[in-house]
Amino acid sequence: MNLKSLHMPSKRLILSYIFDWIIIIGIAAVGGGWNYIHPFNRPFSPVDLNISFPFEHHETIPTWLLMVIGLIIPAIVTFLVCLIFVPGPTAARGTPQSLVWRRKFWEWNTAWMGLALSLATSFMVTQGMKLLFGKPRPDLLSRCQPDLTRISEFTVNPAVSAVSQDLSPYWVLVTSAICQNTDQDILSDGFKSFPSGHASFSWAGLLYLTLFLASKFSVAIPFLPSRPFSTNPDHVSATARSNLKNRSILPLNGKDSNLSNYADDRVVPDRYQAAAPPVYSLILVLVPIGTAIYVCSTRFTDYRHFGFDLIFGSLIGITTAWFSFRWYHLPITRGAGWSWGPRSYKRSWGIGVGVGSYVGTEGWSHLREERNHADEWARTAGRG
Repeated sequence: MNLKSLHMPSKRLILSYIFDWIIIIGIAAVGGGWNYIHPFNRPFSPVDLNISFPFEHHETIPTWLLMVIGLIIPAIVTFLVCLIFVPGPTAARGTPQSLVWRRKFWEWNTAWMGLALSLATSFMVTQGMKLLFGKPRPDLLSRCQPDLTRISEFTVNPAVSAVSQDLSPYWVLVTSAICQNTDQDILSDGFKSFPSGHASFSWAGLLYLTLFLASKFSVAIPFLPSRPFSTNPDHVSATARSNLKNRSILPLNGKDSNLSNYADDRVVPDRYQAAAPPVYSLILVLVPIGTAIYVCSTRFTDYRHFGFDLIFGSLIGITTAWFSFRWYHLPITRGAGWSWGPRSYKRSWGIGVGVGSYVGTEGWSHLREERNHADEWARTAGRG
């Protein structure tokens, strides 16, 4: 079987996913554009010890390294997993290579689309919030270098200044105009403490990678599906026992089950319906999460953020990672490692009210032969 016999997706469907990529890139571009807008500068006190930490010129995790950790490494790992492990042992021998590579390409595409959506969304939201709140960083005074001889000129509330004279003439709130530092990039960045961009970006990329690996290698707390029948022998009728026999998966162990009188019915006990994964597989989960925690810790020790900034930034990344993963992938415990399939070609750009799903019976290919066959079938059925 060659590639043509598998039917190529329609151009309409392919273009719809290309447009999805354009939208994702556009979201990231908006976040990048906001980086060139000066944030709101919240007034501060020149004697506030919370913003008196030294300005560290050399960050533990600079921006380029954050990109490697949060974007490049997850992209490489997801690509290699799709290349090597997809479609997995369920593919029968003799499966056409064209079909195998189609599955690999689709899983790779959804893996990268989910990762890109997670990172782009968290980046845009974080950058926008930084501009809106304009919260001073813990090292703001070191960046600002305030001119204390002109403090009365830049006091926010002169009435409060008069009251504070008994404590200190500097115990007031001032605007950023008091700063002597002429490097506007450093000074403007000093008002971008909330929320943490390193925290949101690292969690958006690394938690997404964690969910992806957990899905592909079934690393999850065992899931017990609901049962459409009772396991109580007093409630199992003769008809039900007959149905149970047809629905069975594993033979019943008469010594272990309370349905030992119906051993021939082959009912599966609850404890045989799921099992815990090997403990070593938790490494796939712990390494990315541990890395994200470490990135957050460096922003605290480098005096770039307060604790709440890191927590809120992490929540942004966690939220976008979970949302983006579920947007393109089935639940970990029930999805067998697969992503959702593509939209059908007639519904690739949208659906109307009352339509239940973006998947239709027409599938994702749009071939003239299929239409002719359908028309011929309809005519034959009409004559019959």
